[in-house]
Amino acid sequence: MRKLAMLTVVVLALLAGLAQAGPKTNPNIRGWERGGAYDKLFDPKEADAIKGRVVKIYDIVPLPGMATGVALQVEDKKDKTLEIVHLGPKEFVDLASIGLKEGDQVKAAGAWAEFDGQDVLMAVKVKKGDDVQLKVRRTKDGFPFWSMTPEERQREAGMDAGD
Repeated sequence: MRKLAMLTVVVLALLAGLAQAGPKTNPNIRGWERGGAYDKLFDPKEADAIKGRVVKIYDIVPLPGMATGVALQVEDKKDKTLEIVHLGPKEFVDLASIGLKEGDQVKAAGAWAEFDGQDVLMAVKVKKGDDVQLKVRRTKDGFPFWSMTPEERQREAGMDAGD
């Protein structure tokens, strides 16, 4: 009986410790979370959009310690400069959902930020054609979709249908 009581105390202590620790961040989006150092670089006042051809799709780690993300190198249609577009954490970004591949013509909208002395467009969305798009942030404030619950993402998708 005494062993059972001790075991119960140990189990309750472990459960209390787990409850205090709270939910753990998904390690596959480490560093991309809302309010983190990377997220704080998104400034809606720096909003812009570029049109061009996807030259390269590749993995990135924007800041030390972050989980791997996805970026595009886009040749700007206007001036032929090569621009970098950060999409989000690799765990979240699903390029297959819009069939995006190198050579595609896109319109990328987001906000400019600087990384290691280079201007980068932190994407809100990437459109391929007139009616296919990948949304990764809320337009008005840049809230990242990967930090939303599935229900919040669903609501955002419904609100954005006319976009």
